[in-house]
Parts: sequence; C-alpha cells; structure tokens
Amino acid sequence: MMQTIVKNCAGIDVHKMMVMVAVRKEMPEGDTQVLTREFGTFRKDRELMCQFLQQHQIDLVVMESTGVYWKSIYASIIGFGLTPWVVNARHVKNVPGRKTDTLDSQWLAQLAHCGLVRPSFVPHPDQEQLRLLTRRRDTVVKQIATEKNRLHKTLDDSGIRLGGLISDINGKSGQRMINALIDGESLQDIIKKADGRLKADKKQLMASMDEKLSPSHLIVLKEIRAHISFLSEQLQKLECLILSAIDPWKEAWQLLQTLPGVSEMSAATLIAEIGDDMDQFGGMKEIASWAGLCPGNNESAGKRKSGRTRKGNKMIKTILCEVANAAIKTKSQFKGKYQSLVIRKGHKRSLIAIAHKLIRVIYTLIGIGWSLAAPLLPQHPAYGSVLGVSVS
Repeated sequence: MMQTIVKNCAGIDVHKMMVMVAVRKEMPEGDTQVLTREFGTFRKDRELMCQFLQQHQIDLVVMESTGVYWKSIYASIIGFGLTPWVVNARHVKNVPGRKTDTLDSQWLAQLAHCGLVRPSFVPHPDQEQLRLLTRRRDTVVKQIATEKNRLHKTLDDSGIRLGGLISDINGKSGQRMINALIDGESLQDIIKKADGRLKADKKQLMASMDEKLSPSHLIVLKEIRAHISFLSEQLQKLECLILSAIDPWKEAWQLLQTLPGVSEMSAATLIAEIGDDMDQFGGMKEIASWAGLCPGNNESAGKRKSGRTRKGNKMIKTILCEVANAAIKTKSQFKGKYQSLVIRKGHKRSLIAIAHKLIRVIYTLIGIGWSLAAPLLPQHPAYGSVLGVSVS
C-alpha cells in the first residue's frame, strides 16, 4: 500500500454542465473514506460544491484541464480559500478498463492522496485578463490576413493579375490601386497612384488591370474591403487596451523589448503567456519544455529514434518563432547561430533552435530583473556569458 501524502483531498471530473466530486479522507482509525457527489456548473451550484469541500476540510483539490470549463470551477475554489491544482491529463491517465465520471474523479483523488500529481501552470487572474486581449488580437490579425488573401484570390478570379507584378499587393501602392479599381476609376488615374519605386513597368501594370469587373465581383470586393477596414479598427482598439493593461508588468515588458526582434505587442503577448514570475516554472529546462521548444527524447536499446519537439503552449511557441524570424535578420548573436545551423538543419529546424535559445534568455532576463539586466543589452560584449546562457 502506498504512503499517504495528502490526508484530505478531492478529485473533480469536470464537464460542461456538471462536475463529479470525489472526496478522499483519512479517518482517525486509519481507514480511508471516499464520498462522491455530483454538482452543476452554475454559480450557485459551484458555491454549494465549495461549501461541501470546506465541510470535509479538504487540503487539496485536483482537476483535469477540460477545455475552458475548468476555469470557472477553479476561480470558485480559489474564492473559497481552498487550494486547487489543474493537472495534465497525460500525467493522470487511468489504466484501461471501466470508465465512468465517478471512477475518474475517484482516480484523481487517489493520485492526489498518494502525492502522485503535480500542478500545471495557471496564470494569475489579472494575467488571464491580459491573455484574453492578446489572444483576441492574434485572432483578429489572422482574420485580416485571411481577408487579404481572399481579396487577392477574388482579383485573380476576375482576371486581374496585379499580384503577379507587385511583390506585396497589400502594400501602400497596391492598396491605393485596388481601392481605385473597386471604386471604378479609369486606368490612367489608377496608374498614377502607383509608387515611383515600383519595379514593374507602368504599361504592364495597366495591362494587368485592363479587365472589366462583373457586378458580383464588385460586390464581393467591396464587402471584403469593408470587412478589412472594420477588423483593422478593432485591431487598433485592442492594441490600445493591451498597452493600457500591461502597466502592472511594465518593467518586464520594457526589458523584453531590449531583445532583438521583440516588438511592443510581442513583448505584451509573452508577458500574457508566462508572466514575470519565473519561479513558478521551476527552471530553464522546464519552461522550454512547457513552451514545446525543447528537443524530444525518444531512445530505446541505445538508439536515438526521434528528436521531434513535443506539444506545448501554441501561443508562446508561435510568437517565439515570429520573434526568432525577426531576430535572425538583425546584427545579433542569434543571426550567427542561425547561419551556423541552417546549412545542416534547414530553415524550420534552425528557427525552432533560435526560439529555444530565446525562451532560455527570456527566462534568465526576467528572472534577474531590470536592475541587474539594464547594462546587459544585446549589443553588450558579455551579453550571453553574463546571463549564463550560451547564444553562440
């Protein structure tokens, strides 16, 4: 029989409309008592659940991260002064066999009772609010990119091949010409809106746009243009809200912007995902693994089978790859590291390696704080060595 670590604990199997709560208590006689009860997920039901847990003097509450349904349950438990842990479903998977809500909750309680679970990272409520804004911004940016691609495709469908002559059809010249085209201006007036720096010949530009748009194409193009304009306004509002909400983490936010490739919004997104308290991750290797950027480890019989990275936080992995893509184009040590890797590993794998370096640098940079990190800007000769991170 395994040793008891937590005397009074509870496991919660979370669903959309109900939760199954299993309480596991150690009695004075040495026996273990298990109680199971079902609750709803409305506010009053969650309060009853927390009162039930308090009555049994529960020290630890364990639940799986089921979609987003666990968040309201977690907040209610915190509000009643109890200690909830959200655990990774991969770490608490039961043996194959019978599976019911009751058995799942009891299994979670049993693992917690024996100290066989570890908590996952859950951001502070204020950080969670910032995360909602940054993730919404990411969604809006993707929607704008989708609509721009759809606009380009609609022009191609109508026979207009402007995208074949201009490298960036979404640039200033491209947008001015497309707007004039949609508004029905003549080719002579449209061509005047082209920037003088365009390499394409004006005769070729006129020939590429010498096509009459059908009424249906015009309707679709106007709708897409209006949608892009609406989304761009929403994006500006979100960015203003993010910059005003970042104030509690202003020191770490400014510190992150000293890194190559990190913009204001990139720094805000990083803060929203990892915060400014690095102690909660446990170490540099742990945060890299959590982000899904460390090399995989699959070895058997002395043979290395695969080094594929594991699944991690998608948002931070994406933003770090974007930052890495910008950092390798600057005069920094990240550029040198990329150039030494890309010959052997290729662009994508080298980019993941640079993102891995970045998360380690970010962990150390935020961990030591502004007062110690201020003189250690990227252009400093001892940048990598003083931080304790090899970036060469």
